[in-house]
Amino acid sequence: MSLEKQALALWNDGNPDGFLELTSEDVVYIDPAFERKLEGKKALEDYYNTVRGKIKIDQYEIINPTVQLSANVAVLTYNYVVQRDGLIFRMSCTEVYKLDIANQWKIIHTHWSFNK
Repeated sequence: MSLEKQALALWNDGNPDGFLELTSEDVVYIDPAFERKLEGKKALEDYYNTVRGKIKIDQYEIINPTVQLSANVAVLTYNYVVQRDGLIFRMSCTEVYKLDIANQWKIIHTHWSFNK
């Protein structure tokens, strides 16, 4: 959870580097902004570079986080509420982390969806 919070703090100020550092080379990224999933760290980095410096979140909250552990895999799920420019966005996130050979947690799968 602490890795995610650190990466989100950077992301919410327009800096995707926290997530890029956590991302595995073979990541799969699903976002409602895209018609298709992104595959691989390079594709995700290309996307992140298009929004670098453009995101500024006024306030955010991680709600109801759950971490499920199994051997070398951790699944993190949470609801995410964001205030930006007077608007409120509600989303759900699932991050699948895997312990790599260097004993570091890396994101191998991300799935974002909008909530009603």
